[in-house]
Amino acid sequence: MTVEGGRPNPLEFLDDEIAELKRANLYRPMRVLNSAQGAEVVVDGKTLISLSSNNYLGLTTHPRLKEAAIAATREFGAGSGAVRTIAGNMTLHEQLEMELAAFKHTQAALTFQSGFAANTGVIPVVTGEKDLIVSDALNHASIIDGMRMSKAPRVVFPHKDVAALRELLRAAREKGRADSGEPYRLILVVTDGVFSMDGDIAPLPGIVAAAEEFGAAVMVDDAHAAGVLGKNGRGTVDHFGLHGRVHIQVGTMSKAMGVLGGYVAGSQALRDMLIQRARPFLFSTSHPPAVAASCLAAIHVLLEEPELIERLWTNTRYFKGELARLGFDTGASETPITPVMMGDSATATKFSRRLFEEGVFAQPVVYPTVALDGARIRTIVTAEHSTEQLDRCLEAFGKVGREVGLVSA
Repeated sequence: MTVEGGRPNPLEFLDDEIAELKRANLYRPMRVLNSAQGAEVVVDGKTLISLSSNNYLGLTTHPRLKEAAIAATREFGAGSGAVRTIAGNMTLHEQLEMELAAFKHTQAALTFQSGFAANTGVIPVVTGEKDLIVSDALNHASIIDGMRMSKAPRVVFPHKDVAALRELLRAAREKGRADSGEPYRLILVVTDGVFSMDGDIAPLPGIVAAAEEFGAAVMVDDAHAAGVLGKNGRGTVDHFGLHGRVHIQVGTMSKAMGVLGGYVAGSQALRDMLIQRARPFLFSTSHPPAVAASCLAAIHVLLEEPELIERLWTNTRYFKGELARLGFDTGASETPITPVMMGDSATATKFSRRLFEEGVFAQPVVYPTVALDGARIRTIVTAEHSTEQLDRCLEAFGKVGREVGLVSA
């Protein structure tokens, strides 16, 4: 065992585990961004076209968001100083939540430090030992962790399989709780709106209909649908016209909105209970004024500049079509999230490294984020990309794809 300062190091086993990750091509080094986020970035000192950001609409550098952040900092300072239930609840936080609720067509909303914190905050509050959680097999890690933190039992239905979901709900209502046979107080069906690794959209109308048939509630994590789907980017609930039928909507302000944070939108009672019991809310300092103000500005941009979403989808359709023409497998993607399937992690790692050399920043996604045989390059085009930039990316994909034998054209 290695000795540090004359004492044994009980964490020496970490060195062996890191070495094993590197051997299996599962080790992910951290590259360093030397510029603002955008269609073109500087990473590790090299200028590249980026396909790795969730900055769908380019709002990270939008002048209205930057000016809002500067003005809020000048007026309210750099930080809020406390958790919101003690002394850190500012007018900006309250205004942001009022406008989020109006945007989502719900009674109320509550912000969290991240979308991850929102999911791990809301699920343990609304479910317990007398309840049941029914979850899509490919739900985000934050949903999985939120379920683990709840005392409620849980079952998983195959990805997007509404028929299987209906049978699980039927059995749950017929059999009741495993410990007593009594009816569940609550059955909560949880799904992503857009699945983050495959880019496909949840069959929300079928999920909602099945839940209503058996008296269950529905929760949707719309992190990758916010700013992308629905009128002005309101998400999958709006996209499918299901307002009033989805009980809990989780969203993020860290992706298409270009800033930071998550939120839960739903009833006033839901907001009130989250304030009383959600641990990420109760034990984390609230957003700095600059963050809250720039998130507010992002909502205004979504409402007043819909052409950004139109441009995002124009770029998405073009890029997907050209990848298919080159012969790449993009899986089941229906959104700007477009995975280019590689299969094994060694190929994905090599492919990403070669793209970097060719001037394209597109990161590999490997186990445990996806299955061992499901490694991929996950690409996301944005409203900021020009056709010329996308063509340069496609040229690099074609060149590297031929080198590694993924495409033959």
